[in-house]
Amino acid sequence: MIVRQDPEALAFSSDDVCRVVGERVRDARRALGLTMAQFAEVAEISLGMVSKIEHGQTSPSLSTLTRLAHAAEVPITAFFRGLDEEHDVVIVRGGERMEILHEGTRPGHIYEDLGSLRGPNRIIEPMMVTLESSDDVFPLFQHEGVEFLHMLEGSMDYSYGPKTYTLSAGDTIQIHGEVAHGPVALVDMPVRFMSVKVYASPE
Repeated sequence: MIVRQDPEALAFSSDDVCRVVGERVRDARRALGLTMAQFAEVAEISLGMVSKIEHGQTSPSLSTLTRLAHAAEVPITAFFRGLDEEHDVVIVRGGERMEILHEGTRPGHIYEDLGSLRGPNRIIEPMMVTLESSDDVFPLFQHEGVEFLHMLEGSMDYSYGPKTYTLSAGDTIQIHGEVAHGPVALVDMPVRFMSVKVYASPE
């Protein structure tokens, strides 16, 4: 499931905004090594106004913020760091994983989706794989991006291109997805591992 932050927790009062902006203005001024009076002169703003802004006692206008940003040599958005926007959090409970059926999936081969963030393109694909049945033939996979596997339980022979590697609990392997890969034999069952596919970000 996708858990979103509580909208009420994301609602900032005008006092919160003034305080954060004041702190960021003060940080920017100190980074330049300027006194409040020197900074006020560069920004062409009264010393009293700069003092009130830095102490969170007034809400500066857009024009004033623009002057301050120019004097501090930072983008105006730098004054609002700390007032974060809403972000998604994806939590998949142990008993709520969605099973994925791949082409050629056999009984005893369980692929469970561990969730993904919203967006037009999936950049990371985490999956839990459980293999409880040893078949003579295992399907090999090819896909874009890279894949990381972490063995959690059991032991298996894993094919990657022309080579085969024995992986046991605690082992990891990183591979290029376009090379044919996948389990070819289960040595110690059940086999359980986490797979994380990472795709290139769209330009």
